Amino acid sequence: MTAEGGSTRVAPTLEMVAERAGVSRATVSRVVNGSPRVSDDTIAAVTAAIAELRYTPNRAARSLANRRSMAIALVIPEDTTRFFGDPYFAAIVKGISNVLDDTGYVLNLHLASTTGAFDKTIAYLLGGNVDGALVVSHHSDDHVLAELGSSIPVVFGGRPLDRETTATYFVDVDNPEAAADGTRYLIARGRRRIGTVAGPDDMPAGIDRLAGWQTAMTDAGLATDAIARGDFTLAGGVRAARELLDAHPDLDAIFVASDLMAMGVITVLRERGIAVPEQIAVMGFDDSPAALASEIPLTTVRQPSIEQGERMARVLLDLLEGVPTARQHLMPTEVVVRASA
Repeated sequence: MTAEGGSTRVAPTLEMVAERAGVSRATVSRVVNGSPRVSDDTIAAVTAAIAELRYTPNRAARSLANRRSMAIALVIPEDTTRFFGDPYFAAIVKGISNVLDDTGYVLNLHLASTTGAFDKTIAYLLGGNVDGALVVSHHSDDHVLAELGSSIPVVFGGRPLDRETTATYFVDVDNPEAAADGTRYLIARGRRRIGTVAGPDDMPAGIDRLAGWQTAMTDAGLATDAIARGDFTLAGGVRAARELLDAHPDLDAIFVASDLMAMGVITVLRERGIAVPEQIAVMGFDDSPAALASEIPLTTVRQPSIEQGERMARVLLDLLEGVPTARQHLMPTEVVVRASA
């Protein structure tokens, strides 16, 4: 490398960074590779040395030396319409990126809603192209994803349908209890004929939130017959709301398993001239931006989606570094009260 004036400048090396920072070469390597086993002070010293020397890590050489690809896959078994239309996914990706941006890893997105795309994704993951995978929004047909944990580190966003699958790690909320809390809120405000728009019956969140609603209703001695299923989309909420109201016109509240579907429910209620919350109160789930974009701001169960994405990324980094970590990580939830209930 030639510097100004014709003199030759040697490209900075890992050893030069270590000397400048006053640490070992191995410590610099850990910082460059995003290891969590480094103190904040050491990270600051190494980062400063890298900036001063204008050192650029040789990612290809690191990958060969460590037998790593320095890539992580984000696998979402959904089509592009749902992925780009649901703010939940945007929050998860933001959380993951918040953590990985400070490491040497790149994130590869895989949308695998069709059989062909799913098969290609599995082959890609098992072909040495990534060091680990994060899986969000999985369905019962995606059981192969749970088995990946025996081949590469995998962390799920949301519990797998089979909790006993070998080497399964996941980050989630307590969906049954969170849904029960939301339903209890409606009951505590005098609502007695509470229906639900549940999520799909092939997804853990759909199954668990319905179970939580049923538990709260049964504990209160209330009927649990008013159920319609949606697909976690706005259009699915509209369809399910029409089905539910046609079959049960006596409802005074509806617990909905996602904010997007709750927006669809409110649209149908307004179309039919039903006042919200005076005649029918509506409770959503997520506290996503959709909760405030609704015609009537949604009372909803908040799950910390950005923080969930961050935790998923940190758990996977721990697995990649051989740091012991729990298999199950549950995040807190709370009922957020707005105009709809």
